[in-house]
Amino acid sequence: MKITKKNVIDEWAKGYPCVTLWLSKIQKKENSAFRLWQYCETVHKNPDELLALKLKSESRDAELLLDQFVASSPFTNAITYNIAIAVKSLHKHNYRDLAKASGVVSLVKVRPYRKHSKEELLKIYRACQNPMHRALITFTFSTSIAKESLTKLKWKHLEPNWESQELPHISLPSEIIKGHGLGKYRGTRQETFLTPEAKKDLIEYRQWMANQGVQFMPEDPIFVSAKGLKRKGALTAEGLTMVAHVLSKRSGVSFSWHDARRYVETALEETKFDANWLRKIRGRKVRGEEAPYSRPSIEQLRNAYREAVPLLEFTQPTSLMQLKERQEVVEKLNAKMIAGEALNEEDRTNMKRYGIPIPMFKKRAMKPEDFRDKVETNGGERFEQIAESQLLSYLKTGWTIVSKLQNGEVIVKR
Repeated sequence: MKITKKNVIDEWAKGYPCVTLWLSKIQKKENSAFRLWQYCETVHKNPDELLALKLKSESRDAELLLDQFVASSPFTNAITYNIAIAVKSLHKHNYRDLAKASGVVSLVKVRPYRKHSKEELLKIYRACQNPMHRALITFTFSTSIAKESLTKLKWKHLEPNWESQELPHISLPSEIIKGHGLGKYRGTRQETFLTPEAKKDLIEYRQWMANQGVQFMPEDPIFVSAKGLKRKGALTAEGLTMVAHVLSKRSGVSFSWHDARRYVETALEETKFDANWLRKIRGRKVRGEEAPYSRPSIEQLRNAYREAVPLLEFTQPTSLMQLKERQEVVEKLNAKMIAGEALNEEDRTNMKRYGIPIPMFKKRAMKPEDFRDKVETNGGERFEQIAESQLLSYLKTGWTIVSKLQNGEVIVKR
């Protein structure tokens, strides 16, 4: 039988107790087992023979074999890297560690990391054809929760009465995040939050499921498989990959769930988010000497996260084009008012669409420079065009970002 990632454990790995022991201690079992199988096939040795090369701690035969493999590997750079990791992991968990210097592979970045704009994320969001997919998009691009953790996420991980919170808190125990709380990951938790738009989508998704007869309990997974709606089977990693593939194809914008982690991290860094606090948001161990003193309360984290919300949300954008369209409408209405002409039905529709109150009309048409510095007060909303260096101070006082201009300046409103 041909060995594949799906059958490698049953058809090959289970025949070797040393491999079974190793797999019981790691997370990505199928992928790691397949990479080990590829190595064994290439060097013409089985796992028992590999470990036998390291019967004596002073022996370097196993290290030299791995070095030779890396030097002449028939696989891509990325696959070779993963194979070397698997081989060294097998030896480590069978207490026959290889020297750290062996099997070193320098990863070559073939394609640049994707950094999605809000416009691109909006295209992906609009390509969603059901509330669950919309909730998945805004959920991941606000929480930075990894794909593996999404499959284990349960409703009980949201704080009590999360629906009434502006920024709901989500706390993931170490067992369902990277490291599973073992070794250096002991005590690690992921403390993150939902943006208002992500909360709205999650509530709509839950209601959509309720309309189909699915009532979630605290122990139920949040995101469920389309094939298991009635039995509430968790959406698998493969299912998540398929969702990303379909939405990428439908929207014309390629993305992965890991891109969401970079998106959140970038937004938080732009608001000068504390590095140790950022690691808590991402579910990573706090580093360095500051670790014992970096224990912010949930409310402190929530307040710091709040500053990044304008940079994170993307489903209700107000683009520069919309502002220009609004300006053109205001100028047209001003001209009519000055000329004493009556407003028609189209004018009233535009006033409602753009939120333009009668009192704002002046005795002259508005000019582009009117949108610089205290542009207007419109129905309680005030717009300003500011330098990017002023942005942080504005965000701290309740302003939100409307659009970023090509000249580097930013339009904000409150």
